[in-house]
Amino acid sequence: MTNENSAKKARKIMTAEEFDRHFDDGGEILSMVDWEKAWRPGLEARRVNVDFPQWMIESLDIQATRMGVTRQSVIKVWIAERLDQERRALTAQAAPGPARKPPSR
Repeated sequence: MTNENSAKKARKIMTAEEFDRHFDDGGEILSMVDWEKAWRPGLEARRVNVDFPQWMIESLDIQATRMGVTRQSVIKVWIAERLDQERRALTAQAAPGPARKPPSR
């Protein structure tokens, strides 16, 4: 058995509560995580197909070249920025305004 395998077997399985407590107490946690099995909920990639007109593809390619990234990266970043902008606008609309006094008679 290699040292890596024996280290994995030697790891104590702990609850999320114990893990959090260990972290909150300043303990080292990086070696406690099995990074091969780690995942971030909600960030799994899903494939979608979108048809763009030729002029849009050409414009995206120009921007991608200018930025030194792929066309897909430009699309992802721009969509993420717009979604964040829309989310912020909705949040601002939903926020309660200052308390108003009822009109006096």
